[in-house]
Amino acid sequence: MKDIPSSRITDGEPLSSPVLREIAELHGLGETISVRSAKAHLSALLNLVENGREIIITSGGKPKARLTRIAGPRKRKLFPGASEHLATMPPWTGGPTGEQLIRADRDGRGW
Repeated sequence: MKDIPSSRITDGEPLSSPVLREIAELHGLGETISVRSAKAHLSALLNLVENGREIIITSGGKPKARLTRIAGPRKRKLFPGASEHLATMPPWTGGPTGEQLIRADRDGRGW
């Protein structure tokens, strides 16, 4: 495991980091940075956000966007009725398959 020097703060950015000098604390908004500075230091800002900080991007002194950490991946919602529905379907007893039906349709159209 890599040791972090004592001159670093908890989020991994050096104390003299240019991006930390660009971030200002505004009353009611929290940590803010101008859009110009955000463009210049985007990678460093993403590292700060990844470590749990929330940064507001301002343009002309007005808040325009918020950088926040994304929550974990959403769980896929499964359709609960599929297995019950398939259990009620009659078993396949022969006849053309879906592939054969599609092929016949395409051949009939001249594709």
